[in-house]
Amino acid sequence: MLTSLINDARAWRASTIDDRSSWYYSLPERCLSALDRTIQELRREPRPLTELRAAQYLDSAYAEDLQPVLKALEQGRGFAIVCGVPRERYSAPELQVIYWLVGQLLGRPVEQNVQGTLLYDVLDEGKNVRYGARFSVTNAETGFHTDNSFGETVVDYVGLLCLNPAKRGGLNQVVSGYTLHNELLARHADELAILYEPFHIDRRGGFRPGDSPTIAFPVLHWDGRELLWRYLRYWIEVGQEKAGQPLTAAQKRSLDILDGVLREPDLQVEFGLQPGDMFFTNNRWVFHNRSAFEDHAEPARRRHYARLWLQRNFKPY
Repeated sequence: MLTSLINDARAWRASTIDDRSSWYYSLPERCLSALDRTIQELRREPRPLTELRAAQYLDSAYAEDLQPVLKALEQGRGFAIVCGVPRERYSAPELQVIYWLVGQLLGRPVEQNVQGTLLYDVLDEGKNVRYGARFSVTNAETGFHTDNSFGETVVDYVGLLCLNPAKRGGLNQVVSGYTLHNELLARHADELAILYEPFHIDRRGGFRPGDSPTIAFPVLHWDGRELLWRYLRYWIEVGQEKAGQPLTAAQKRSLDILDGVLREPDLQVEFGLQPGDMFFTNNRWVFHNRSAFEDHAEPARRRHYARLWLQRNFKPY
């Protein structure tokens, strides 16, 4: 258990985070030109998106252009919005190609379900989490969480490409896990200690025949260098029930306090994305939430995001 406060750039709050304009990183013209050439080539000779490798189309110098984004993800606020792609020039599938290639400059795409999906459509399909669905296919608020908390391997970065925003709502909200840790340590140290103990997490169908439907991990881990959070409250509640171990009073109190601090306004920042914007966040210690939303009636205008899960390409220490 980490028993000291961490007060570097990662431990921000709404009143101390850097200026909102600095969250946005425009792709340099040379990178945009290379991406445009790639799209023109693919218009002549189409290829499946997931077969495309950034190294085939983008010079290593373009990865250097994204170093400020990686620095923000690892050492700064933990999230960044990559922008500047001329939305009107490309179709939705072409925007996804650009996103797929840019994402590879930050990390290696990994499978997001047992079907092997690498680029995942986030759309309201009218489903309900109470019947086994993930929040990504509903219009409900997700609650603050980290992605793939039930996975054996932690996803380092989560990417979201906005193709269509919702008619109303569906905003992105983020909280620093370092600030959250500091607040819990200062105000609720006993409950914080419980979060370092294992909880059963429902695997949401993300397991193969013969595997357990739940997996046990602590909500919080400190490896001596960085914090690792794994959290989605509903998955824990269902997981504990499936394991025949309903939450104890102490566990429930620790999660209630965690959720209460996450909801404190000064810990959160909120923003929307415009079509073509690419949002990347450090999934190890940044909590994110999507507010509930109302969608457009026309199918072509419905809220549509594309999600990437990325493993970082480097050892940060």
